[in-house]
Amino acid sequence: MNEGFETLAIHAGQEADPHTGAVVPPIYAVSTYKQDGVGGLRAGYEYSRSANPTRTALEECLAAVEGGARGLAFASGLAAEDTLLRTVCAPGDHVLIPDDAYGGTFRLFAKVLERWGVAYEPVSIGDVDAVRAAVRPETKVIWVETPTNPLLGIADIAGLASVAHDAGALLAVDNTFASPYLQQPIGLGADVVIHSTTKYVGGHSDVVGGALVAASAELGERLAYHQNAMGAVAGPFDAWLTLRGLKTLAVRMERHCDNAERVVELLASHPKVTQVLYPGLPEHPGHEVAAKQMRRFGGMVSFRVAGGEQAAVEVCNQAKLFTLGESLGGVESLIEHPGRMTHASAAGSPLEVPADLVRLSVGIETADDLLADLSRALG
Repeated sequence: MNEGFETLAIHAGQEADPHTGAVVPPIYAVSTYKQDGVGGLRAGYEYSRSANPTRTALEECLAAVEGGARGLAFASGLAAEDTLLRTVCAPGDHVLIPDDAYGGTFRLFAKVLERWGVAYEPVSIGDVDAVRAAVRPETKVIWVETPTNPLLGIADIAGLASVAHDAGALLAVDNTFASPYLQQPIGLGADVVIHSTTKYVGGHSDVVGGALVAASAELGERLAYHQNAMGAVAGPFDAWLTLRGLKTLAVRMERHCDNAERVVELLASHPKVTQVLYPGLPEHPGHEVAAKQMRRFGGMVSFRVAGGEQAAVEVCNQAKLFTLGESLGGVESLIEHPGRMTHASAAGSPLEVPADLVRLSVGIETADDLLADLSRALG
């Protein structure tokens, strides 16, 4: 049976408890499990770093909604990234990354992995030919965000999968901004999908987590070995909260997209806004690709303001309903200045973001209230 996304999000990995009939997987707040004789594990559980039934439910659901062979849940998105990269890379290897990657991802490459001997190179991932030209014999991974954070660039997943596989490399897609509801990279050729489940998957700004979903069982097994060996796993309560959020992802994303489209309409006509970055706009350079590979265009909106950095900071400070804060993807709307906040680690690098840039995570509040708040903040 080919079940729909909403059905999978509510039921995959979440069968009713056989003892009580509970329709929600319990929180297994347990570290160790009784064995039926030495090595006689019940359902494969021995120690909760290696596996926990609550985490298993989340991992099975994540694999189902992303169309992958194996899902793995971590303590944070960066823990997932680190585990992936140390699984598939070794000193001397090379990775291509977006030239406007998330600041934390850039920091992981520039300050941690480069010291370990893994080289990285920023490239315009919206240009398939540029990516192909940047591939080296030692390139092991093409790392993609689409949409990117915070400039909302779009990558052609199918096109880059072809480039990666021709080079004997893996295509890794950070799907955090789109969510599994709007985009499923594995179906387009990606080898592994990354999520900060803190964001849209969890959706309520009450849990930090990360995930990997592997396209193949073989890669999934390698990742699972390293997940256990390195240990940055999701705890049972965090897994339970994330799974609860995942159940409503589809309906939330529809509202995020509805509200974002209203916000983009306001910003596009505002005299103090010099540019709106949103893949749903026909003039966006990645619009046609996004329309092919995304269900809708998402709840993230970035824009540039007249007056430079101070004007952008002032817009952030003046907003009230849009909460000034880092992160994204929650039910509440957030506003931030990437240059001084989420992307401060990229200052002075090729990934430095424009100083006049403001990034919005458009929530699911009443749209008219969001528009009124932005109008007041812009002045």
